[in-house]
Amino acid sequence: MRNQQQATLSQALHHHSPRFTEPATPWRSVAIHGAVLALWGLLLWAAFHQQGLLAWSVGITYVSYDTVLLLFVAWHSWRLLKPSTPNAAGRSTSVGVIVAAHNEAAVLPVTLKALLTQSDRVDDIVIADDGSSDGTAQLLTQAYGLEEPALGELSAPSTTQPNLRWLRLPHGGKAKALNTALTVLRTDTVMTVDGDTLLDKNAVAAVRRAFTNEPQLVAATGVITPVCSDTASGRVLQWFQTYEYIRNFLSRYAWMQLNSLLLVSGAFASFRREAVLEVGGFDPDCLVEDYELIHRLHRHARSSGKDWRVRVLGDAQAHTDAPSDVKAFLRQRRRWFGGFLQTQYWYRDMVGDRKYRWLGTMMLPVKAIDTLQPLYGLTAFVLLIAYVLTGRLFLAGPVLAVIGIKIVIDLGFHLWSIKLYRQWVGDQHRASIVEAVVAALAEPFTFQLLRHCAAAWGWWSVLTGQFQWGKQVRNGLSSPHFQDSEVHP
Repeated sequence: MRNQQQATLSQALHHHSPRFTEPATPWRSVAIHGAVLALWGLLLWAAFHQQGLLAWSVGITYVSYDTVLLLFVAWHSWRLLKPSTPNAAGRSTSVGVIVAAHNEAAVLPVTLKALLTQSDRVDDIVIADDGSSDGTAQLLTQAYGLEEPALGELSAPSTTQPNLRWLRLPHGGKAKALNTALTVLRTDTVMTVDGDTLLDKNAVAAVRRAFTNEPQLVAATGVITPVCSDTASGRVLQWFQTYEYIRNFLSRYAWMQLNSLLLVSGAFASFRREAVLEVGGFDPDCLVEDYELIHRLHRHARSSGKDWRVRVLGDAQAHTDAPSDVKAFLRQRRRWFGGFLQTQYWYRDMVGDRKYRWLGTMMLPVKAIDTLQPLYGLTAFVLLIAYVLTGRLFLAGPVLAVIGIKIVIDLGFHLWSIKLYRQWVGDQHRASIVEAVVAALAEPFTFQLLRHCAAAWGWWSVLTGQFQWGKQVRNGLSSPHFQDSEVHP
């Protein structure tokens, strides 16, 4: 029976994903992507043939584009300043959780404790054990009273936690583990939670309320805070990533207003189970299976006349383990950007298509620009360094003045975003104003360049076909400083 369900899911994926039946690339998509590349070439030419500040036109373009996006987010997120009271909801929507875990024994107890002590009890929790070779099996049998099932089978309920079960699978990747778990769950809504992600106590209640009140809602992401290890590099990366996550989630809120949200966080996402099964589940061959799935849901909704919605839920919050050293950070962002390029290519026919409304005419063209945005940023930085090293201060001076103006704009947005974020998540002490100021000053010359280098590595991985997840070592949630901190429930 389960094999038949898996086959049905695979057939649905083949039917709904453009990866298998590639549509013709329309002229508008070629024009938009081509214009982004042609403009970069023109601006690079200007660096060697223009005088004064025009020689740094690539940097001015890069700065202007980023500023426009900041203004867009600020305009569409101001309503967060207005207090909102969530509507009451009954318990008509059942909620199940899939914990995708591969060698997560060190942090799994923290994740499960948060799930088992929610203010709103989860109906079912399935640990999708993706071929773990660490102490996961011993942990589940001894600490949770689970009996080890046969490979590929679902265990009986835990003797101590009746809503907890163990799905033991051969190692095949996160997407395959999620798909198998989807076929064994029977709840209306399914939450996917990584084995290194800790939900706040009211997260399940917020998800249940949203999916109960909004029948059109098919996917939602919670608001996530990164946690790194208590090391020098971990503290620095957590600092930068915290403010990066704040801006990114506010950006998702802004795009949600246009029903154009494409990015949910795989570490903590929620889905209408039947909708996901209808379009074929998660794609095992995509590096960012959660991101690609949202494209497929939007595509199917528009082609079939369904009014499906994707949201970010400010009252559903979580903490997740994030990379704590530069090498791990680069590997993670390389995979993210490589998967982004994969998905942008597969769904290129949607770019500029008015049939998809704001998604087709605004969001996806922005994503087309984002494919080369890191190249613009790195080019601008290399030119600035060249001006300084060659003593062309008559060029470096005006460029630094432009960067200074941009830093002031970024600083204003940082402070504005923290105000909005605190109002949104209901915590007036979340994020530090002083640290945000320092981050705004330091980020353009440090963290931003690091992200661009990872994106360039992602481009190289795509062009050379070197797709791989890579091994990530995460120690943030299990570190003593997090266990003893205020954020730990």
